[in-house]
Amino acid sequence: MALVHIVLLLALIQYFVFGLAVGRARGRYGVAAPATTGHPDFERIYRVQMNTLEQLVLFVPALLLFAELVDPLWAAGLGVVFVVGRALYAIGYAKAANKRHVGFGLSALPVLVMLLGSLIAAVRAALGFA
Repeated sequence: MALVHIVLLLALIQYFVFGLAVGRARGRYGVAAPATTGHPDFERIYRVQMNTLEQLVLFVPALLLFAELVDPLWAAGLGVVFVVGRALYAIGYAKAANKRHVGFGLSALPVLVMLLGSLIAAVRAALGFA
């Protein structure tokens, strides 16, 4: 489980860095808090942070459940794909909104795999097949 914990911490640190990027973008583009709109470049950086938060709500429990119910090594590997996908999402989206799709897909797919894998494992255990 140590690898799973490391990946989880990397995802949380990444989110923290995205929050710092929003702060820097506020200064760069003159968008004072609490505003969340104003300059398109700021808005894209802000959306990276917010979309990542939205994804973390699914990623964190999916990662932990998959590690517990299926396999911690596979969970860590899928978690790394999520973190890399989020980085690509951030880089692409900061350039242009239409450049975010590959990163989004790379971060959404492992979450879906972990959610479905955990559900299947939980149902199997509940039915006595595990």
